[in-house]
Amino acid sequence: MFESVAPIIAVRDLDAALARYRRLGFATRAYDGPERYGFADRDSVSLHLTEWAGHDPLSTAASVYLYVADADAVHASWRGAVEGRLDEPRDTPWGLREFAYVDPDGTLHRVGSPLSR
Repeated sequence: MFESVAPIIAVRDLDAALARYRRLGFATRAYDGPERYGFADRDSVSLHLTEWAGHDPLSTAASVYLYVADADAVHASWRGAVEGRLDEPRDTPWGLREFAYVDPDGTLHRVGSPLSR
């Protein structure tokens, strides 16, 4: 049985990425060791961050999909906190209310919640 997943996201500057996720409401911490590695946790979601000098947002960026209870509420809370591109929420044909956020490291965060019936 699978119990959880934690995608590993490449970043150019770990400290900046940890601060960015903190502004988005995540609890963050750096790995206590020689590697430049960190963690961003919110509720049952865990993202791992690895600082990589060779990371190029145009060619090595990641994508993650975050299922949330209320995409509009998350969007409103992120509106003044993000650096990068934040799209407006929209209803999709696949039954979700979702928006996209692309951070300065090129990571695409799709955020969605079920449409009310």
